[in-house]
Amino acid sequence: MDLSASAIVGIGRTAYTRKSGRTGISLAAEAIRAALDDAGLSPSDVDGMTCFSTGDPASPLRVSHAIGLDEIGWNVNTYAGGNQVALVMANAASAIITGQAEVVVVYRVLDSNVRYGKVTGAVEVGGFEQFAAPQGYMVPPQWFAMWAQRHQHVYGSTCEDLGAIAINNRAHAVANEHAIARDPLTLETYLEGRWIVEPFRVFDLAYEVDGAVALVLTSADRAKDLRHPPVYPIGAAEGTGAGGMPDLWSDQTSMYSRIVAPRLWARTGLSAADMDIACMYDCFTYTVMATFEDFGFCDKGEVGDYFREGRATYGGDVVVNPHGGLLSEGYLHGLNHHYEAVHQLRREAGVRQVDDAELALVTAGAGPYGGAIVYGRERPS
Repeated sequence: MDLSASAIVGIGRTAYTRKSGRTGISLAAEAIRAALDDAGLSPSDVDGMTCFSTGDPASPLRVSHAIGLDEIGWNVNTYAGGNQVALVMANAASAIITGQAEVVVVYRVLDSNVRYGKVTGAVEVGGFEQFAAPQGYMVPPQWFAMWAQRHQHVYGSTCEDLGAIAINNRAHAVANEHAIARDPLTLETYLEGRWIVEPFRVFDLAYEVDGAVALVLTSADRAKDLRHPPVYPIGAAEGTGAGGMPDLWSDQTSMYSRIVAPRLWARTGLSAADMDIACMYDCFTYTVMATFEDFGFCDKGEVGDYFREGRATYGGDVVVNPHGGLLSEGYLHGLNHHYEAVHQLRREAGVRQVDDAELALVTAGAGPYGGAIVYGRERPS
């Protein structure tokens, strides 16, 4: 399927805050209205809506009603975390291409009522997790700290290498007025950060926020007549292994990207060297490390040097997370990566603009499950 027969024509978001005092539905409605206004469309133009969540109450049916739609023709609420945001974007494009909808809104909202580290009652686990939970191995920071330790053992990577990723993200966030964390980060400050789960310090983990992001897609033909230059999905790929169970993945020095990267580059005819921007899913610094290697930006064990040498920032080989990523701009489950890719490819990022940006890679997920998508300013001929 030629995903570039669709296009992103509008982007919108709310402010990102630590505690908004607002409902998820009100935040989602604000971001969607902003995205529609950006596209020069109105709620009445929308006939498709989709999001991804883990049981949050702001479903497409509820949110569509909140923006004034009494009926919606295509709605999908995918039960997933940030591992499937690229898939959700690709599904929205597919719905347009196959005629299931003409204008689709993709959104994600988080509020302080659904913090992922928040526990209000007894914790009960079943399935394979019942064997890991007694050892304190049941949530993502614990899983991927173990993976990071394996990478350090096999390839000699260090905490300083992880720190180089966090420092790079924060340096980009300093210039981003929308970012939640904008204080410059030094290696000394990074190393003084409190331990969360070794080798992760506090700066290795994404920064949870309240907020919402929305993107509007329509057909490539219709996009030509709208307010902004369209941004095209060029190609996408997904992959999941080991039944989605992190402790059964065969090589914890790599991630889903070892499967997804070859598929994506084969489908698009592109490579890491073609990318101007790489919005790497950064729930943890180690996620960036492993996927950056798997997508072919550098060899195993070279990420720390790559970032320290300035090759992952302006004037380097590729600009990684020019908005500051989930580590510093804020954790909107990765949909803010897609917002940033469109913002940059429309060349509207101001002082943060990546010069002559034409192509952006956006990844999603960690461990054994995830995907990626490439966006471009031009539709492939």
